[in-house]
Amino acid sequence: MHGFSIPSRRVLSEAKYYPRWSQLGRRCFSQVGVAQKAELDKNDAVSVPLLPPFDYSPPPYTGPSAADILSKRKEYLSPSMFYFYNKQPVNIVDGRMQYLFDENGQRYLDAFGGIATVSCGHCHPDVVDAIVNQTKRLQHSTILYLNNAIADFAEALANKLPGNLKVITAYMNEVEVVFFTNSGTEANELAMMIARLYTGCHDIISLRNGYHGNAAGTMGATAQSIWKFNVIQSGVHHAVNPDPYRGVFGSEGEKYAKDVQDLIQFGTSGNIAGFISEAIQGVGGIVELAPGYLPAVYSTIKKAGGLCIADEVQVGFARTGSHFWGFENQGVVPDIVTMAKGIGNGIPLGAVVTTPEIAEVLTRRSYFNTFGGNPVCTAAGLAVLKVIEKEKLQENAHVVGSHLKERLTALKDKYDLIGDVRGRGLMLGVELVTDHKLKTPAKLETLHIMDKLKEIGVLVGKGGFYGNVFRITPPLCFTKEDADFLVDAMDYTMAKIAVLYNIPSVNGNHPDFGA
Repeated sequence: MHGFSIPSRRVLSEAKYYPRWSQLGRRCFSQVGVAQKAELDKNDAVSVPLLPPFDYSPPPYTGPSAADILSKRKEYLSPSMFYFYNKQPVNIVDGRMQYLFDENGQRYLDAFGGIATVSCGHCHPDVVDAIVNQTKRLQHSTILYLNNAIADFAEALANKLPGNLKVITAYMNEVEVVFFTNSGTEANELAMMIARLYTGCHDIISLRNGYHGNAAGTMGATAQSIWKFNVIQSGVHHAVNPDPYRGVFGSEGEKYAKDVQDLIQFGTSGNIAGFISEAIQGVGGIVELAPGYLPAVYSTIKKAGGLCIADEVQVGFARTGSHFWGFENQGVVPDIVTMAKGIGNGIPLGAVVTTPEIAEVLTRRSYFNTFGGNPVCTAAGLAVLKVIEKEKLQENAHVVGSHLKERLTALKDKYDLIGDVRGRGLMLGVELVTDHKLKTPAKLETLHIMDKLKEIGVLVGKGGFYGNVFRITPPLCFTKEDADFLVDAMDYTMAKIAVLYNIPSVNGNHPDFGA
């Protein structure tokens, strides 16, 4: 890694530190004493964690600089297109497996995976070959003509679905059981329309804190004000979120489920179109639904005549490790499954999967998606499924994810700044708070640590309604060495914060930086 010349990784002291944030009042990271800065500078040379070795060096970059790109971006792109690291945005020019490289050749561990999208790894050779070979032969034909790429992918996808969810491709004459789209938003939008058409009802229930997309219908199902514009969003009711950390019933899923029954009884005619939820909320801050919640809710929805929609856009495709699909962790089988992101390893690809009976409603009119089922995209999707199988990435997500969660939990025991560690497999969240009892979001600290992690060589995501949760959703080829480096880097950065604010450890001393 450029900028560091440490001979070996140093692990931080195992002493437990109790940051007394409530005693600090309104703090500013720029208000640091000279003595603290000097101590930090003194210790930097001996304690910065090192990236694991990796046998790849990108070719020299000869394109425009980050400053030039940022200038052009500000001039020509919509101002709504925000970016991380406002003070010093990173210009990513190359990627291999779990690593990314900037314009200077500096390597970063990608712990965000392009928002849970890169499943196999950046530029995985098998996926790249499938894309290139298909592109050389045929880039686009639409599903109006026969092509084996879409059929082969649908067949492979069928073998990954449980229960009565059987797959028949969209271009076949009788029924439409899989419909390919370009994104998760499109997939969820279509799934909600199918539910409304099939049931003849309009009302849909989703969860507070959930995110399902930014089109007309999915924005209504999304339940965070920061992702909702002031436009008409009708027919959606938002149930109490079964959040084990912040929720009123803790981990008692069946108690949260009663709110869905109440919504149906008091907010609808008694019959509904459906229920949509993620098994682990991604944008919402990696919130895993309380145990027992989905079975209870699915039963309630069925009695009200509705369909159950599983949004697997972020949590699907082996990411949880224990199962291939997130909903399987709660022992349910939905009526409709939506998917995207990891399905294509970065290629725009999404899908809606349901039963032949439900899918029949789309034959009542003409519904079409020009690029849905594109041969290049579906060739990539098939390659992704093959790589997940061949390289046992689901097993790796379970083994490495369990190790990473264990180490992050140990870090939580070390720093009061960490309020919660949650998720499963390689979909993990670390929530930062300034007060454990009040669970006050540590927004400034989250941004500060995120910037410092980038300097060390780690890229993580950020989410949650308050923007105080680290979203850890790396490529599924993540190794234990990568996991250890990530935690060491987070440990190092949090220990530095303790020094910055003169926060003592249990014994009244500053944290030991490994000297």
